[in-house]
Amino acid sequence: MTPNASIRTGGVSLRTATAEDAEPITSVFLASRTEAMPYLPRVHSDEDTLAWITHVVLPGTTVWVAEAEDTGDLLGFASLDGTELDHLYLRPDVRRRGIGSLLLEKAREASPKELNLHVFQRNTAARAFYERYGFSAVDFNDGSRNEEREPDVTYRWTAQG
Repeated sequence: MTPNASIRTGGVSLRTATAEDAEPITSVFLASRTEAMPYLPRVHSDEDTLAWITHVVLPGTTVWVAEAEDTGDLLGFASLDGTELDHLYLRPDVRRRGIGSLLLEKAREASPKELNLHVFQRNTAARAFYERYGFSAVDFNDGSRNEEREPDVTYRWTAQG
C-alpha cells in the first residue's frame, strides 16, 4: 500500500495527514486530553499547541488521520516516529467505535516488528486499550521525562509477542 492510500472501513477512512489538517488535529488533541485526562495541567496555550502540531508533529513524524467518509470530519489521528507511537487521540464522542484500533493497526503496518509508546499511569482506559492489543509495560517513570510531570508507563509491542 502506498503511503497516501486510504483505508476504508465502516464509514471511516484513514489517510496520511497534510499541513491543512493541523487545526483539526489540534482540536482533537486538546478535546481528547481535556475529556480523558482532566487531571493534566495545561502546560501550553491552544495557539502554542497548534504551532507545535504544525511545525513539529506534522513535518517530523508520520501522521495518519481518521475521517468520517460521509462528512469528511476528522475523528482522530496517530503519529509515528520510527518505532515510537507518539500520539493516538480520538474525538471524545467517537471512542469505542473501532477507530483507535484502525489507527493502531496502521501504525503496526508501518512498524511491523516493534512499537513503543508512553501512557500516563492514571490513563487507565488507554492502558487497557494497549494491553488488549498485546502491549506490555516495560518501564514506570515518576513523570520526570514529560513536561506535565505526570507519572507514565512505557509500553512495548513486538511481533514475536
